[in-house]
Amino acid sequence: MRKSDKKRSSSLLAAAIALVVAATTGPATADGPGPNHRTTLGYASDGLAADDGPNDEGGPNDEGGRSDEPGVEPAPERAPTSEVSWLSFPGGAFAVDSLGHTVRYRACDGDTGRVADPDMRVAAGVASGAVVVGGTAYRYRVPLVGRSEGTLEVIQRHRPPTTLTGVVVTSPQPPTDPVAGARLFPLSNQLARVVADASLNPAGATVRDLSGRYGDQQVSVNGALRPKAASVIKLWILVELLRRVDCGQVSLDEGVLVTPADVVGGTGQLQFETFPQVVTLYRLARYLIKYSDNVAANVLITYLGGFAPVNALIDSMNQRSTILARRMLDSAAAQRGEENYTSPDDVVSLLGAVWDGEILTPASRDLMIGFMREQTLNTKIPAALPPGVPVAHKTGDLPDASHDVGYYLIPGTETAVAFLTAGPMATGDETVRRMARTVYDFLVTPSDGAVEE
Repeated sequence: MRKSDKKRSSSLLAAAIALVVAATTGPATADGPGPNHRTTLGYASDGLAADDGPNDEGGPNDEGGRSDEPGVEPAPERAPTSEVSWLSFPGGAFAVDSLGHTVRYRACDGDTGRVADPDMRVAAGVASGAVVVGGTAYRYRVPLVGRSEGTLEVIQRHRPPTTLTGVVVTSPQPPTDPVAGARLFPLSNQLARVVADASLNPAGATVRDLSGRYGDQQVSVNGALRPKAASVIKLWILVELLRRVDCGQVSLDEGVLVTPADVVGGTGQLQFETFPQVVTLYRLARYLIKYSDNVAANVLITYLGGFAPVNALIDSMNQRSTILARRMLDSAAAQRGEENYTSPDDVVSLLGAVWDGEILTPASRDLMIGFMREQTLNTKIPAALPPGVPVAHKTGDLPDASHDVGYYLIPGTETAVAFLTAGPMATGDETVRRMARTVYDFLVTPSDGAVEE
């Protein structure tokens, strides 16, 4: 799906480009939930709005989504563009914000941070320009349409220029087949009814076909809902670790000293062991997902260098509703207002990029999904489905949040899902189960919109 790196000669930029290195942009805040939820159909995605605060439940702005009837081809004149796109290439990402005129290069060989390019040119759905950071020039041409091909030329002194070519990723990605994608639209109406019935729990759901059966279409209801992330944030911690494995910077066989000071309660198994002891990165990564281990999460945050590297990963994929701002079970930080957040759209953006091999190698992708298949907290998605349905998932629980996200691995109908709720956990659990079953029934029941092949 991605082309190999190609090298070609090119002259150095005529002059160094004046640039401003901006502080790493914190994720913007998405709309809060409300009684008039948004349903996103077709290509459109929920927009981002100003910060409503972590507990605000003001209604979102109603934006025009697609409302095509089943079987009707959307047939836009051309695929829509996104103001935030990132170029996926082996070992890294190049993020472009065409509205803010900023870019970010993050790969195995370094991270520029978020950099301003006031001379960025945006025309015909393509952002192009050049920046110089630390003596290295980055000249780019990135279409703002997902699944297109973009290029990035990295020019260093005394070295041949390198041209990186890769797939452009947007959120959501356009469908590969709009006709097949239209068949997924009725699912949004069914999910919207579940969300409307959840009077105690503002809820959101985003679903992306990964199999091609529905043209890789994505649909969402309240996809920009931004509740506390709870343990769903652990997925980004794992991806950042595995990205470093892919870069050859760390090995999962490496051991990390865990001390009694690292031990916290909540979910997990490590808290019951004797410390100090050396724990391998592999076991920390596995326990992080399999048992949602809070000790493993906090140790890995420290090992990776704190919050900044994980947030840099998030920023490089332009996931504006997600942030890691506190450790697991850090009640003092929570009382100070330091909280982790995400959205259904951001979760599926991550899951889709992992599945498609756009942020991890196939080996690391398979390892991550394998850990998710071992998940031991199975009271939501798995409990809602018939026994034996293959899923790989990650839960998140707080007194005021209940989530389950992951992959339905039904052969030929593989699907990424994110079910997030705010409000009381007990009723949130039931809302998640209802959303999970609604998606499953749609996928396996032809009369509900699926089409027998």
